[in-house]
Amino acid sequence: MTVLILTTEEDVTADMVVVHLNAAGVPVVRLDPADLTGSVALSGEYVHGAFRGHLSSAGRLVSLDSLRSVWVRRPGAAAARAPEPSAWLTEEASQALYGMLRGSEARWMNHPDAARRARHKPWQLRLAQRSGLPVPATLITTFPQAARDFAERYPDLVVKPVSGAHPQDPPRAVPTTRVPPGADFTAVAYGPTLLQRRVAKRADIRLTAVGDRLLAARKAACADGDPDVVDVRFTPSTAPWCPVDVPPRLAESVRTYLREAELAYGAFDFAEDADGTWWFLECNQSGQFGFVEVDTGQPIARTIAEWLAGPPAQQEARRADRCGSAVP
Repeated sequence: MTVLILTTEEDVTADMVVVHLNAAGVPVVRLDPADLTGSVALSGEYVHGAFRGHLSSAGRLVSLDSLRSVWVRRPGAAAARAPEPSAWLTEEASQALYGMLRGSEARWMNHPDAARRARHKPWQLRLAQRSGLPVPATLITTFPQAARDFAERYPDLVVKPVSGAHPQDPPRAVPTTRVPPGADFTAVAYGPTLLQRRVAKRADIRLTAVGDRLLAARKAACADGDPDVVDVRFTPSTAPWCPVDVPPRLAESVRTYLREAELAYGAFDFAEDADGTWWFLECNQSGQFGFVEVDTGQPIARTIAEWLAGPPAQQEARRADRCGSAVP
C-alpha cells in the first residue's frame, strides 16, 4: 500500500522522511495540490453504491483504495499553478481532492479538519489549560482598557500575532516582542492583540510528537543576549539543540492535548524558566523538525516514516477491536 505526501516540491523536510520510506520499501507518491490540472490529475467514480478514485502525479497512477496514509505536510493551494488560476478553480480543486481523500480508509497526519482547528492559537491555549499544561497569563483583546489593566497586573509582557504566521512567510511574519514600560495600548482597538506574561526563560524547548512518541530538544538561552529579543526564531545563537527527557506529568498532558486535538503530529514550543517549568507557548500541527534532527540526531524523520508506514485506519481499528474482544 502507498503513502501519499501532500507538500511543495522544495520541501526538504519531507525529503528526509521519503528517504526512510524508500529504504523500507514503502511505496510513496508525493504531489503538490498546486499542480492540479497540470502534472497532477484526479478522478472519482460513485456507481452502484461503490467508490473508485485515482490520482495521477508525474505520470504515476495511484488508487485511493491503495492508500495506507496521507501526510498533509505543507501543500500549496489547490490548482494555484493552473494555466488560468482563480479563486473559483482553487475551491473546486480543493473540494474535489480533499473530498475524495476523506472517503479513503487511509489514516491522516494530520486530518484537514483537525489541522484547520489546530491552527487557532486561542483554541490551543484553552486546550493546553484543559490538558494540564502550564500556560502563561494571556490576554487577546480589542479593548484598550483591558490591555492597560492586564499590563498593570503583569508589567513584564510580550506581544505576538494571534495567527502565528511562520517566519518563512516574510510579508506576514511578526516576531514575539517585549512590550515597553508605559506602552500606549490605544491601537489595540484596531485589531485583536495577544499579550502574554513574559517567561524569563533559561532555555527554549521544542517537543516533537509523532503518535505516542515524544522527542524533546532543549536550546539554552544566550546568557549575554539582548533581553529584549525573546523570539528564538529570530535570535542568532550558536547554542545547539540538545536532546532532553520529557517530564512524565508533562508527557501525559501532551498526549492528552494530542488526543483531544485529534492530531498524529505536533511540534510543541515551550519556554523553560529558572525553576525548570516548561511553559506552553504553542503547538504547530505542521511544524518543522529538520533543524532539531540535525543538531540532536533524534530519529524524528524515521519515526514519522514508521507511523506513515503503519496499517490504514480501518485495519488498525479492526485490530484494536480484536484485541479488545480477546480480553476476558
